[in-house]
Amino acid sequence: MSDFWEPLRRATPARIGLGRAGNALPTAEVLSFGAAHASARDAVHLPLDVDTLVEALAGLGLGTPMVVASAAPDRATYLTRPDLGRVPGNDLELGPIGAEIAVVVADGLSAEAVAKHAVPLLEHLVPLLDGATTLAAPVVATQARVALGDHIGRALGARLVLVLIGERPGLSSSDSLGAYLTWDPRPGVLDSARNCVSNIRPPHGLDHATAARTIASLVAGARALGATGVVLKDGSFTAPLPGATTTATDRF
Repeated sequence: MSDFWEPLRRATPARIGLGRAGNALPTAEVLSFGAAHASARDAVHLPLDVDTLVEALAGLGLGTPMVVASAAPDRATYLTRPDLGRVPGNDLELGPIGAEIAVVVADGLSAEAVAKHAVPLLEHLVPLLDGATTLAAPVVATQARVALGDHIGRALGARLVLVLIGERPGLSSSDSLGAYLTWDPRPGVLDSARNCVSNIRPPHGLDHATAARTIASLVAGARALGATGVVLKDGSFTAPLPGATTTATDRF
């Protein structure tokens, strides 16, 4: 007998048409749900391999990567005290300063996402930026939330900070990367002043090349407007990219 739901299942990772065994789910679906839940939990708790990431970032030729930590001393604290992940653990001594864009690669809630997608995304993004655009050496941030990038961007004297961070895992995705852009980064920036390109996770989400083009266009728009966030939309500047979804919210 043909399965009515099968064509739809091939088009989405969502759990649809699960069926039933009596008044419960079939055993296979219960086991599949349990495995997905375990994968999401593992992604949240898996530590970032900082040394491997630093080595990969160094290969981009943007300068020697720097490493900073938030005020959250361990993963358990990070998960229960989001506020500590938004501020640095020590005084930031970063340099040289004065580059236009600060790039922060943060573990967030999925180190797996950062390990898989951050460097490939930057490999596609850097060639798309205006030749006059200067980038600071990448900063790797641990136990970090998005707002930690505001402190880093200010310490580097950057006009714009780009934070690449692991997004909260779901039951169908444990490796989704988010890219947050904030103009004039400084402590206390409102979430409405950010733009986000989310769900960067080929082949099931945005591929690296498409995400890079979207980010590059948002950078160009931010420079033209002198702002990011709710005032910056795909239609706010020349040549918007089709199929890209952006938001202006910090979900971390």
